[in-house]
Amino acid sequence: MSQGGEGYYIYMVECTDGSLYTGWTTDPERRVKEHNAGKGALYTRWRGPVKLRYLEEAPDRSAAQRREIAIKKLPRQKKLLLVEKYQSA
Repeated sequence: MSQGGEGYYIYMVECTDGSLYTGWTTDPERRVKEHNAGKGALYTRWRGPVKLRYLEEAPDRSAAQRREIAIKKLPRQKKLLLVEKYQSA
């Protein structure tokens, strides 16, 4: 995982109920800690703790936000394929 503050990242975390949450951040490690402390998105607040399953770097904030939206629109099966490819890399 990155040191943070160096770029923009799109991430997916898996919640305890097996659902996937997608977001973007400049510091993935801090963001996962926030989700697990109940300070992340409302969606993950009652589904924690979460585990980081996918991380992708983006060149800038705009690209990160566009990619986040694109991933959120994917069906679950395609999200799982991204996770599988990331974890086997």
